[in-house]
Amino acid sequence: MASAGALDAKSLVLPDPLPLDSGQRLETVRVAYETYGELADDKGNAILVFHALSGDQHVASVHPITGKPGWWDRMVGPGKPIDTRRYHIICANVVGGCMGSTGPASDGPDGKPWAMRFPVITIRDMVRAQVALLDALGIAKLHAVVGGSMGGMLALSLAANFPDRAKRVLAIATTARHSAQNIAFHEVGRQAIMADPNWEGGDYYAHGKGPEKGLAVARMAAHITYLSEAGLTDKFGRRLQDRAAKSFGFDADFQVESYLRHQGIAFSDRFDANAYLYITRAMDYFDLAEEHGGRLADAFAGATARFCLVSFDTDWLYPTAESRHVVHALNAVAAPVSFVELSAPYGHDSFLLDVPALDRVVKGFLE
Repeated sequence: MASAGALDAKSLVLPDPLPLDSGQRLETVRVAYETYGELADDKGNAILVFHALSGDQHVASVHPITGKPGWWDRMVGPGKPIDTRRYHIICANVVGGCMGSTGPASDGPDGKPWAMRFPVITIRDMVRAQVALLDALGIAKLHAVVGGSMGGMLALSLAANFPDRAKRVLAIATTARHSAQNIAFHEVGRQAIMADPNWEGGDYYAHGKGPEKGLAVARMAAHITYLSEAGLTDKFGRRLQDRAAKSFGFDADFQVESYLRHQGIAFSDRFDANAYLYITRAMDYFDLAEEHGGRLADAFAGATARFCLVSFDTDWLYPTAESRHVVHALNAVAAPVSFVELSAPYGHDSFLLDVPALDRVVKGFLE
């Protein structure tokens, strides 16, 4: 392992322990990250992009496991809305993740994987780690911080807890707290993982096989929340999959069943089940108002950034009302904020898909 503070290819070991909201601290924390575009001499053109639950640092580069393009390749790159000819883009794998940053699959102090000994983390803990990364990179103030879904939570958390670190805050398809429904869907996923016999109480790393089936079911349940009913109906309806008639069995008769099974299997091939437990728990604990005395406006009392909130009319996971709630809180402290609800058929996943109106909003706000 690299010495504290040392840089290697696309990762950094933080020079200091990371304090956690739980009262614990992680003594040695590695943050894996990717960068795109040149950093200006004055370091004033840096944009920090936060990823969502299932994402990682490969925002605009080929994923090393799947071989697929980056998760926001359509948004980040030369001439794209987040233009790498103008901006220096940083995207880091969150602490608790499984693509190089310290998480439950990482070796603990005894040289064995942390597994469930890993301390429970929060969204604010993830932000602390990335602020420490910025400090190590010598970037005092960002041109902007951008995130969708969980990434939007991270962006709002940075704005509330480190108000002087970004000039602009763009939060897309997100919320300031997880609702009971959000928590409920996550709990179904966690229970699916923990009910898989191969979970082994979290100590599956030495067994050569993890709870892939449980993780696949968790992903299937979550993926439904990312889509809209209209989108599902338009894409699949009740059409059968590779057959002319129902099988009168429990194979994937319907196209939508086959699609969800594929999504579950593909996800379990690249994601660590314990990381899924920890990240979803962090999202469920997120309540920005609670962190600041119970009033959301107080979270932004020291805000110096310009804000932009974006929602989608078919997103029922984090509906427009959630973004409006944040906007009203920002209005209460006279923070400069713009808000737009965009029309798109894709549900929550609209921020990842082809929505030209979003491209225009992102490009315009960053300029």
